[in-house]
Amino acid sequence: MINTPDLDAMPKVMGDDGQFHAVDEEVDLSGTPVEAWVALGFFWLLGATVFYQFFTRYVLNNSASWTEEIARYLLIAVVFTGATIGVAKNNHIQVDFFYKFMPAWISKWMNHLVDIMRIAFFAAATFLTGQMMEKLGTYKMTIVDLPMNLVYGVVMAGFAAMCLRAIWVMKIHWQRGYTVLQRPESEMTDR
Repeated sequence: MINTPDLDAMPKVMGDDGQFHAVDEEVDLSGTPVEAWVALGFFWLLGATVFYQFFTRYVLNNSASWTEEIARYLLIAVVFTGATIGVAKNNHIQVDFFYKFMPAWISKWMNHLVDIMRIAFFAAATFLTGQMMEKLGTYKMTIVDLPMNLVYGVVMAGFAAMCLRAIWVMKIHWQRGYTVLQRPESEMTDR
């Protein structure tokens, strides 16, 4: 037997006058990290570049060759600045299966180890990207006469921001005594 909900018991969608009355919640962007605004800026530049590419190729039938290269590099910028948001919110992919079966003292030390390894990874990636920039020197992009170090500079800034955010996340984990691995339902705003 199928249980159907009582439609009369559900909240009204239409008013007594037959019109739809809805009130949107107030939008609060105060908790948006700086990195999200930077990523949004790169995303808008990417969108404008792709639109220009589409317009010149299919409307004017004369493609602007530089747009493909710049769009590729802007996508890289969106990814590496946007990844910082995931670090700040501490919601990257993680496996918490084993934490359910570990004793509390082991999971606590594993959490600290995970935080330290994450910081070490981002610090190493920042350092290695800097070394890559040194090796590239004055190497230019293929079509546009700009240095490739602009792209690698954004990547390095993204890794550095991820490293700083990972340190911030570790500090919060130490202060509150648990991580999302121990309590998957928790968020970074929980204190």
